[in-house]
Amino acid sequence: MREDIEVAAGSGALEPIRPITVLLADDHALLREGTRRLLEAEPDIRVVAEAGDGQVAVDEAERTRPDVAIMDVAMPGMSGIEATRRIKSFLPNVAVLALTAYDDDQYVMALLDAGAAGFMLKDARGQDLVEAVRAVHRGEAVLQPRVAARALRRAVSRRALPVAAPPPLSDREMEVLREAARGLPNTDIARRLDLSVRTVHTHLGNIFTKLSVGSRTEAVLLGLRRGWITLDETDETGPDEGEPGGTQP
Repeated sequence: MREDIEVAAGSGALEPIRPITVLLADDHALLREGTRRLLEAEPDIRVVAEAGDGQVAVDEAERTRPDVAIMDVAMPGMSGIEATRRIKSFLPNVAVLALTAYDDDQYVMALLDAGAAGFMLKDARGQDLVEAVRAVHRGEAVLQPRVAARALRRAVSRRALPVAAPPPLSDREMEVLREAARGLPNTDIARRLDLSVRTVHTHLGNIFTKLSVGSRTEAVLLGLRRGWITLDETDETGPDEGEPGGTQP
């Protein structure tokens, strides 16, 4: 097994940085093999488990506790959507990146409802998949802007969670969540709130922990469904930075 990456610390010494651990779930062995080779060619990514169906994906996720699960939607037995739902129920911080051949509401919204951080079409370029893994691990959403807009509207129309309880977030964390709901990258959030980018990262991490979610997508959708933020607060759309699938950081 590959050693952890070493990077220079402030003192000039080297300190280990843990690679992003990934679970691959797809019923096509050849596709899994190619994806594994693609990902493990990257020094900061390590594939720790593979699964050929949804139930095995759930079992392997529980065994290995990966940072990211790359989940095929259509698998025999348990679907990738149900597997995502089950994994998120006991490992809420795992970021699920769904792979699908279909770009319609039925699949995309079911994936988001199940807790996926984003999705990519199977005809995406290999490097786009690599960048998407890094993005969801950072807590970013991998969604095309039009898909993100549909998801927000759906979250509001299906608001079914109780709204009486106040959000378990500080005032500053709520400000960061509102800016994230606009689709703004961390650099823009930092500038608008007069914070450092590192501080924005810290606030987002605290938000994910307090809400028991693994990505901005989940945090924003939960905030909308709880009534903590409103659709009006998402009107300002951040720039499309050309990341995989129209990533909105």
